[in-house]
Amino acid sequence: MSIPAAVFKAECLKLMDEVARTGQPIVITKHGNPVAQLVPVPAEPESLFGYMSGTMTIKGDVVAPIDELWNADSGGAHDPLGSTARKKSRVRRAALKK
Repeated sequence: MSIPAAVFKAECLKLMDEVARTGQPIVITKHGNPVAQLVPVPAEPESLFGYMSGTMTIKGDVVAPIDELWNADSGGAHDPLGSTARKKSRVRRAALKK
């Protein structure tokens, strides 16, 4: 739909209601040339917060201890960086003692 600026000025509020109701944009012209477009405001996108709510279930006790022993400072096979970190801290402690 296209209307002259003078008509838009006279019927602005009615045209805004029409665009909101129908969702169809209106092109406003001056001397036959398009100068503006009245469009509906896009719908608010749904929040991503909680979008997966209800999509999974918890089975069993997630708080109880597990059977496997684990220690963050162990530096064993399950902690490849632990031994390196300990070696570096020994070097730092030795440097501080000097």
